[in-house]
Amino acid sequence: MFSTPFVLSFALLLSLPLLFLLAPRILPPRHVPISLPDELDDLALFRRAALASSHSSSATAAVSRLGTTNPPPKIAFFFLTNSDLTFAPLWERFFKGNEHLYKIYIHADPSAKVKSPGGVFEGRFITAKKTHRASATLISAARRLLATALLDDPSNTFFALLSQHCVPLHSFRFVYHSLFASSPADSSDESDSYWSRFGRVKYRSFIEILDKEPTLWDRYTARGKGVMMPEVPFEDFRVGSQFFVLTRRHALLVIKDRRLWRKFRLPCLKLESCYPEEHYFPTLLSMEDPKGCTHYSLTNVNWTGSINGHPHTYRSAEVSPELVYRLRFSNSTYSYLFARKFSADCLQPLLEITDSVIFRD
Repeated sequence: MFSTPFVLSFALLLSLPLLFLLAPRILPPRHVPISLPDELDDLALFRRAALASSHSSSATAAVSRLGTTNPPPKIAFFFLTNSDLTFAPLWERFFKGNEHLYKIYIHADPSAKVKSPGGVFEGRFITAKKTHRASATLISAARRLLATALLDDPSNTFFALLSQHCVPLHSFRFVYHSLFASSPADSSDESDSYWSRFGRVKYRSFIEILDKEPTLWDRYTARGKGVMMPEVPFEDFRVGSQFFVLTRRHALLVIKDRRLWRKFRLPCLKLESCYPEEHYFPTLLSMEDPKGCTHYSLTNVNWTGSINGHPHTYRSAEVSPELVYRLRFSNSTYSYLFARKFSADCLQPLLEITDSVIFRD
């Protein structure tokens, strides 16, 4: 008979292939590199978008001088997802009747095999690449969406990034008028160097920008001490929400950036502090144009009782008119326009109160 040590050694040997197979599914990836072909492909897309935008701006100015009526400005809605768009029926109702005022773009992880929900979402999937949580791939995906929308329609003026777990808290008309009636950045001083640098910025971006978070230093040093220098000194480092509403000017700023991207795409050594998508956009816009940003988000996220970096997930039993009213409330000038994170079983109870509550502003 075989001895016990021999049996254990043999069993361990047989289990090694299984361990290698399952480890990537059990353990979080230490680093998800962005391949050189993907990086070059994105850079080519960004250059085309930047060039097309400069041409369209010149053409728009020429048309305006001739007195020709321009098409109405649009909101580009981005859905960044790695699963099916469960709330598509709710968004379908949200968009209904406003086809000339919005565009939809979906970045779906190709490995997830996301199904098209049809309707207004049909044909709105862009060329996507694989994404991983807590990695720079989420920054790349958002930049890809921005560049695609810039290329697609010069009328796209605001760019709203959402997830598959986001829902609207108001009607489309309310959202549209809230954004386009938003006050411009401070223009009281016409001689201010800000205006000489950026021109007359009509709208501001809605993006959370925080500099007093207790975990700020841990997040800054997630790639190692001194790694972010000299491009990003600690005093310039910011954190914020992954989801935002950017102006066209800021969308262009993001896709043109190379300097900060070289730092934020570097691998993290401390995974528990590594959320590049929550760091890159607030830091870049804070460094480049702080006056052009509101410094707060229009998407309500409940971090009470968060688990493993995920916010509270609302369940069907929690859906009620009172919840919608509560989620709308904001300490800022503007009401929250969107909210996350909702489980799939919330769809039906949300649909039941769309006309009577959600879209009744």
